[in-house]
Amino acid sequence: MNFLRGVIGGQSAGPQPSGAETKQWRISQVQKLCDRVASSTLLDDRRDAVRALKSLSKKYRLEVGSQAMDHLINVLQMDRSDSEIIGYALDTLYNLISNDVEEEEPADGSEEENIQKSSSDDLPIQFTEVFIKHQENLTLLFTFLEEFDFHVRWPAVKLLTALLKNAGPQVQQIILASPMAVSKMMDLLADTREVIRNDGLLLLQQITKGNAAIQKIVAFDNAFERLLDIITEEGMSDGGIVVEDCLLLLLNLMKNNSSNQNFFKESSYIQRMKPWFEVAEENSSWSAQKVTNLHLMLQLVRVLVSPVNPPGATSNCQKSAFQCGVLQQLCTILMATGVPADILTETINTVSEVIRGSQVNQDYFSSVNAPSSPPRPAIVVLLMSMVNERQPFVLRCAVLYCFQCFLYKNQKGQAEIVATLLPATIDANSISAGQLLCGGLFSADSLSNWCAAVALAHALQDNSIQKEQLLRVQLATSLGNPPVSLLQQCTNILSQGDKINRRGSKVQTRVGLLMLLSTWMTNCPIAVTHFLHNQTNVPFLTAQISENLGEEEQLVQGLCALLLGICIYYNENSLENYTKEKLKQLIEKRIGKEIFIEKLAYISKHELYSRAGQKPQPSYSTPEQMLFDHEFTKLVKELEVLITKAVQKSSEDEKKEEEVKKSLEQHDSIVSQYKELIRDQDMQLNELKKQVTFLTGQNDQSQTTIAQQASQIQQLKDQYNLLKIQGKPFDSHHHIHNEAAQINGIQPKADVEEMGRLQEKLEELRKQQSILEGQLAEKESIIEKLRTNQMKGNKDIEVCMENTGEPMTDLHKELETLRILVQTQAAEISQLQAKHQELENQPFTMTGLESDVDPDSALTKIIQLENRVSALDDENQMLKGQVKVLTQEKNSLDEQLTSTNSTVVILQTDKSKLQQEVMESKKEQDDLLVLLADQDQKIFTLKNKLKELGEPVEDEDDMESGDQEEDDEDDPN
Repeated sequence: MNFLRGVIGGQSAGPQPSGAETKQWRISQVQKLCDRVASSTLLDDRRDAVRALKSLSKKYRLEVGSQAMDHLINVLQMDRSDSEIIGYALDTLYNLISNDVEEEEPADGSEEENIQKSSSDDLPIQFTEVFIKHQENLTLLFTFLEEFDFHVRWPAVKLLTALLKNAGPQVQQIILASPMAVSKMMDLLADTREVIRNDGLLLLQQITKGNAAIQKIVAFDNAFERLLDIITEEGMSDGGIVVEDCLLLLLNLMKNNSSNQNFFKESSYIQRMKPWFEVAEENSSWSAQKVTNLHLMLQLVRVLVSPVNPPGATSNCQKSAFQCGVLQQLCTILMATGVPADILTETINTVSEVIRGSQVNQDYFSSVNAPSSPPRPAIVVLLMSMVNERQPFVLRCAVLYCFQCFLYKNQKGQAEIVATLLPATIDANSISAGQLLCGGLFSADSLSNWCAAVALAHALQDNSIQKEQLLRVQLATSLGNPPVSLLQQCTNILSQGDKINRRGSKVQTRVGLLMLLSTWMTNCPIAVTHFLHNQTNVPFLTAQISENLGEEEQLVQGLCALLLGICIYYNENSLENYTKEKLKQLIEKRIGKEIFIEKLAYISKHELYSRAGQKPQPSYSTPEQMLFDHEFTKLVKELEVLITKAVQKSSEDEKKEEEVKKSLEQHDSIVSQYKELIRDQDMQLNELKKQVTFLTGQNDQSQTTIAQQASQIQQLKDQYNLLKIQGKPFDSHHHIHNEAAQINGIQPKADVEEMGRLQEKLEELRKQQSILEGQLAEKESIIEKLRTNQMKGNKDIEVCMENTGEPMTDLHKELETLRILVQTQAAEISQLQAKHQELENQPFTMTGLESDVDPDSALTKIIQLENRVSALDDENQMLKGQVKVLTQEKNSLDEQLTSTNSTVVILQTDKSKLQQEVMESKKEQDDLLVLLADQDQKIFTLKNKLKELGEPVEDEDDMESGDQEEDDEDDPN
């Protein structure tokens, strides 16, 4: 930093120039003060040294800044407890960094002094870079913004503002990285000292320039509320420079920031703008500050409704502007007298964008009348200014923009304007918009011609109905001559060219008429036919395109090529001489396809074409530059491609395209049919889905109801079983039934009709009870018969058991015994057979038998044994047969017994159900009897009350009770 210390080591002997001596003295003085700041231990000495540096910093910025900046920063860090020295240090830094300080006059004209003077302009930026090189320096500066001491807070605000002016983006990034830095700056607006508050506004203007992130932070820190309060306190448009600063800050926050615009609108701040535009009609005192304030207020409204904003956001702000009355106030200013020209122009532009594309706002604007006698529509008054060449150029441009915005996407407004040109609606006693447009279209002023042509073209934009209606307009050119159509008159003026003397640009009138004709005939084959019906129009266009004219005329040639291309593309071939094919042959012979396309492409290459396509508002510095309209540039962009393809195609290609179109149309018709079929099926499917959903819901509801009723029935059963176990009298069932009735939502009604209904129900239940009792008797008889049959079957089984000679205990045991007996006999038979076989195989010549056994007796014994075996076999077979028969009988009896048991179970179940139904019917009968008794008692009570009240009651019950009382009195006992 002390790069100048070595330049001059000390004062040399001998005479020195006065300039060099002064510079050396300055350096030495600053050096001494810096040493005092760095080395003094007393705070007063350091404070005096800093105050001296502050006084030198205005004139000797280079010396002080190069040697003392580090020491000043150290003072800010080390001596924060002393507000006075901090204030001096901040002031000194501000003098070094700011551009608003005085410079030292050079002592002589030496070259060194001149170089130093020329480089002094760069010193603030260099010192700013040195200061913000360390981020902690700015962080330290943010802390001083919180100090309440005026001598600290105010210099800190000024220093930070100077830093932002010199290095805005770098400082903004540091501010974003520092927490709560923006909030500390916002707190400056709440300071009661106006100097700090006003400089705080300037500081916020600097930090919000071009930084959307900081803009959002400031906006969401309640900036809109605070700024609007300040504007109201300062007198709104009649306020001073503070109002201007607040409006500039509001513009910074909302321009090109859709988030802040949406927040401003949703917070209902647009409503607070209405009082800004309450300007008295007789107020002739328009100060320069008031004009500036009102101009900024109008710009703020335009920021909210700008066409470049998202369409949804713009339409919402337009709607709010109408609902809160801002549009009405602007129209009042528009029609007021004594309004300055620049305010009137900006008001017209503001109204234009408030109504652009908003049907409600456009309808309101069409109903506004000027305070004249007789009243005239505001549109007529504005058009009078547009076609008046005495009016300022910017005002005429604003009126044209307002008319364009009024007709933008407004078919109703377009029909109203065209209707003023039709013969049936022309009023000779008043001036209409159509008359003014025709007057401007055929006047001697080229700018009026262009404006009227563009305005009339906007009345036809994207509206084929009005294009056809405009063909009916007839104009009377002179006395004695027949009227001509508006289309023919336009072509006549166009063909005359430079033959008519006009004020203004030579080509402006023809460009305007060509734009009108192009817009008129686009997508309107009837207008094309009318244009081609005049035999001179096509030769004129081909002659204009084929001629070699100057650079100024090239735009006219391009527009003529565009118009001729429209005649080809939208031609219905109704005229034999000017079909599509013949027009293309004419272009090829007279002009050449390549030249034609080259001329057509010149339109989009024009410098003013790209300028007009940027934004809808016409903004030109001179009238001669007004050649293109914004909407027309869009039309050219679409038509250029279509016309180029149409001119380059041959007849065969066109036939193929027509065939392809027909096939595509057929395909589209088939697809549309299928789409309709699918749509119908979708509708049916949706209806079925709805029905399924409805039925599913009903089913779920029914299931829930059934479950609830089942649970209630189970509760009643449990209560009944509990009472039955406890042995309570049956009368308690009435209470249970009443509770169940209350659970189900049944409430007994004490009236005669309810009693009659209950009696009828009681009779029905009695009939049902008798029927159920008869069914129960029949089921009991059937059960008895089955029981009898079962007993008979059991007896048959016992008889069978007795015939077998076996004990009558259990059928299964007896059968098992028979099986064991048969098995035993079979074993015995097998043993005997084995013994017989053994005897047959044994020889009779054995030693023991030869002497002891007689052969005859042995043979006899064998025969006996064989007979016994055969007898046993017969008996065994007989027993097996008996067992088989008994087994079959047992199975049949088992089956019969099983069926009998199942029948008995079923009958017993039916019997229990019938008994339960009988019990329930008895319960209901008893409950009804109880209810009838209660009803009788209530009726009797009510009759007694009526008698007590003196009302006559005569019925059978009273007569019977009276007779009974007489009998009791006659009876002595």
